[in-house]
Amino acid sequence: MYNFRTNKMKRILTKYIPLAFLLPVLLLSCNKFGDTNIDPTKSSNLDPINQLNFVEVRFGGDVDINERTSIILTMPMMQQIGGAYYTRYGSAYIESKQYMYDLWQLGYPTDVLNIVDAVSRTTGVANKTNLNAICRIMKVYIFARLTDLYGDIPYVDAGKGYLTGAVRPKYDKQKDIYTDFFKELKAAAAQLDASKDDITKDLLYGSKPDPIGSWKKFANSLRLRLAMRLVKIDDATAKAEAQDAFNSGLISSNAELCKLDYMNITNGYLDIRGNGVSVGINQYQDDGRPRVCTTLLTKMHDTNDPRLNYIARAYWVNPDKLSDRLDVTDQVKAKVGLLGVGPGKYTYDDFLGAIEIDYPGRGTLSVPNGGQKVQLADFLVRSDAPYFHMTYAEVEFLLAEANTRWGLSMGGTVKQHFEKGLEAACQQLALYPTGPTLTADEINKFKLDNQLAPGKELEQIDTQIWIALLMNGPEAYANWRRTGFPDLTPAPTTESTVKTIPRRFEYPLTEHEQNSVNIAPAIAALGGTDDWTGKVWWDK
Repeated sequence: MYNFRTNKMKRILTKYIPLAFLLPVLLLSCNKFGDTNIDPTKSSNLDPINQLNFVEVRFGGDVDINERTSIILTMPMMQQIGGAYYTRYGSAYIESKQYMYDLWQLGYPTDVLNIVDAVSRTTGVANKTNLNAICRIMKVYIFARLTDLYGDIPYVDAGKGYLTGAVRPKYDKQKDIYTDFFKELKAAAAQLDASKDDITKDLLYGSKPDPIGSWKKFANSLRLRLAMRLVKIDDATAKAEAQDAFNSGLISSNAELCKLDYMNITNGYLDIRGNGVSVGINQYQDDGRPRVCTTLLTKMHDTNDPRLNYIARAYWVNPDKLSDRLDVTDQVKAKVGLLGVGPGKYTYDDFLGAIEIDYPGRGTLSVPNGGQKVQLADFLVRSDAPYFHMTYAEVEFLLAEANTRWGLSMGGTVKQHFEKGLEAACQQLALYPTGPTLTADEINKFKLDNQLAPGKELEQIDTQIWIALLMNGPEAYANWRRTGFPDLTPAPTTESTVKTIPRRFEYPLTEHEQNSVNIAPAIAALGGTDDWTGKVWWDK
């Protein structure tokens, strides 16, 4: 996999990213005096590999989308972080339509438009069959995030209206979209062929020893994830697709997981070279950054999770830059313990008076309220932190769940898959720049301390998925909605607009105003009201 920190990747970004910013413009441009036999809505020589790279980088690098969907809404709703003023919308269920709209309004004209066009440009092209297959897989991945958050969405017609301005896309039922997901992922994986076109310019797997095999495993692992989405609504399909995904070959080590590394820069809203989740956290001064929620701290503490000491850290609050902060975790823990912020609360709630600590080389320091409440560790929120799309840990936990639900033979027992998931999740931290390497003793003790209890297997497995998906709010949110684990207690406040944890995002106002005919059936399927307490198809 390409690493954004290498000179090679910097050269690639220098070449591709300026062009990437122009892709929507190129696709929408019209040559007024061109050949009437040429489609005036498209660039005739745009390379679809640039479009693929563009959407790959944007998925985790777009600050607007990742700040709103993860930092402001889903991670606080999932009680992983909170405390900051701007996280109150998710942690206290304060309805903000604009924040819910952003993924749709920014994603359809850019990510959807480009990946749909890239698939079209490569379909039936003899020397681009592998690129076509990868674009089809990426298309499913992009649409999965959209439909899982909104429900019924434009899918078949998506991207076409932006090109002509004449088509208002119809909404497809989520059930039908999922049916096509499974078909597309299976067909695209089968289409990949190492003897065909070279895909080494791809940013996700192009530098791997076996990029074709890696993409096949990602496609199958994504199919497993989406199959498990259906356990409440269509158990038979979930079981069949999960088994077939396993038979087809899944990610089987941390070396095969799907991630994209970013550059260590402070990117703004028009720059996608840094991790968008990290930038969403670090664009504020230290007192304004989120704290770790007590729910996450408690779950990890109660399971003797060795990652807790590395993930949740106390910092002396003053410098704005991560590199200038002082880690005072050991000194603070010795005096007040490991403290977070409760669900629905601000960092200044449950206010703590300043404490004095001795810091080597700095003498006595006064640590205020905000410094005593732990934050996500520096290595997790650096701009060059990787964005994990699909991890080996998640795959193993999903296999453990599938085995528990259906007694399927998928390469191991429930216990074996669960323990492989625990080990992979711990070792995954070392993939972050400056991330910790947990010892074998720490990991083995973690496995011994967390034996699966009869009747509690699903709760234990899916709680571990929730922890493993830290930094990927939409996925943690989707997994919680389909399983109910961990059992989160809603924490409404006097500011809340609803009293329970919301279940979806609302459609943009522009859809209500400009696509009212097509949106009507989708709203009817929600019970007649476009509300964030409604449930998507697989959540019912």
